[in-house]
Amino acid sequence: MSDQPRGVASLRMLLPFLRPYLPRAGGAVVALLAAAGLTLAVGQGLRHIIDDGFAGGPAALNQAAIVMGTIIAALGVATSARYYLVTWLGERVAADLRRAVFDHLTRLDARFYETARTGDLMSRLTADVALLQALIGSAVSMGLRNALTGSGAFVMLVLTSAKLAALMAVVVPVILLPMVVFGRRERRLSKLAQERVADLAATAEEAINGMRTVQAFTHEAAERARYGRESEGSVQAALKRVANRSVLILSVILLGFGAITFALWVGGQDVIAGRMSGGDLTAFVFYAVLLASAGATVSELWGEIQRAAAAADRLAEVLAVTPGIAPPAAPLALPAPEGRVAFRAVTFRYPSRPGTAALDGFSLEVAPGETVALVGPSGAGKTTVLALMLRFYDPQQGVILLDGVDTARLAPEAVRGRIGLVPQDPVIFSASVAENIRYGRPDATEAEVRAAAEAASAAGFIAALPEGFATHLGARGVTLSGGQRQRIAIARAILRDAPVLLLDEATSALDAESEHAVQQALARLSKGRTTIVVAHRLATVRAADRIVVMEAGRIAATGTHEALLAEGGLYARLAALQFTDA
Repeated sequence: MSDQPRGVASLRMLLPFLRPYLPRAGGAVVALLAAAGLTLAVGQGLRHIIDDGFAGGPAALNQAAIVMGTIIAALGVATSARYYLVTWLGERVAADLRRAVFDHLTRLDARFYETARTGDLMSRLTADVALLQALIGSAVSMGLRNALTGSGAFVMLVLTSAKLAALMAVVVPVILLPMVVFGRRERRLSKLAQERVADLAATAEEAINGMRTVQAFTHEAAERARYGRESEGSVQAALKRVANRSVLILSVILLGFGAITFALWVGGQDVIAGRMSGGDLTAFVFYAVLLASAGATVSELWGEIQRAAAAADRLAEVLAVTPGIAPPAAPLALPAPEGRVAFRAVTFRYPSRPGTAALDGFSLEVAPGETVALVGPSGAGKTTVLALMLRFYDPQQGVILLDGVDTARLAPEAVRGRIGLVPQDPVIFSASVAENIRYGRPDATEAEVRAAAEAASAAGFIAALPEGFATHLGARGVTLSGGQRQRIAIARAILRDAPVLLLDEATSALDAESEHAVQQALARLSKGRTTIVVAHRLATVRAADRIVVMEAGRIAATGTHEALLAEGGLYARLAALQFTDA
């Protein structure tokens, strides 16, 4: 992703999200204009009270007070309406933007997630969107209001006293200069500060997810020190931005209110000399304060705009990433499901390791209903076969066929819809047992969920949970044993009822009792389905219809367990090592 900020122009990415809410935005603009106009009218109300009310007696003063009260009441209504409308707009656009970014992330392929950091993506989804929400729901409204009020105040200054207004006019360009100079630096420092926050989130996420490993290796102090360094880096980056903003605010306030003080001194001389009324000077001071306050507020908000622009940059970077795996322009339709799988002369290199072929001219035919086991040393390409079958990647050469159709000409969802997966380390979501099983088929009934759990040998331990199928499982299923998590995953695959089943080391980390229960469930699951099994433990695949021995991305041998033992070679050596150790 690019590290070069594109400036305030990055905020154009918000326009599509604002377009559906133009009527609300229009209402906010009307309320904003009304509030700005009524704020300026307060100055005339003050002049009227002092010059007419004080001199005209109680009746005139009462009338001036009623007019002033009416202006203030209308100002309150307009300001309240503006606040509600712009805050609603900020919340709505932020929700739509967050959803759009998340939706886009779900479409990105495995290549993107090879290098993406979870903490950084979470920071973009939360902190960066929050900055844009604040921009839309507050900063833009305040900026426009102060710009309008400041402009109107300057016009009223001219009408009240051209001489004093000329003094203020000299200061306005001087106030704008630091806004431009410091604003450019603010944008760069803001993006740097947001990236340090993302680094901090990534460090925390990594340590929390691996806390058992951290504690097992007594690495707590080192992780605390690493987080402390990242935290200090985040603070220092933020303080640089804060210092830059502070100097900007100081410059604007000194120049703006310094000019007011000088104008007040000059105006006081005119009042003493009788060239100006007290009401005019009061109105002038009111408008001068409005102008200076507007300038100070706009200068502060300019920093917020720069921070939001940096956030928009970071979100636009994610939205600009194109999925490497996407549906073709005219995807083909799959025929009736059979479960026939074929790899023909497939060569594949991972994007992060382009120099090494994970599969090299790999060819394999799997008939409907056949169980094929892939075995071999680590790095032989076994898991890569499953990743390509699921179309997480496309091969650089060769074709993969599902029921006779090239998977590259199918929508990824169509391919994956015909595949059930039981991974080595199944993901358990922070939801109920039933919801985790129903992940295999969201529209499944309660009876179907229970039947799937029964078939997966999971019903027994689920019944022992505090609330049965309604029991809420913690993040990543930490309250379950490895065997229980595997049986939840098998229940998912049973519920999916796909014609092709992929098993990736489904029993490698289980004790003997759990392995026996899981193997029984897998045997029921595999019956009648095309099954591709990846295994290191050869004892778990002895009953496979065919065993494919892989080495360096190629097929070294194929046959049944007995035939491969008799043949000798790599499989016989692996078997001798495992069964001798046993």
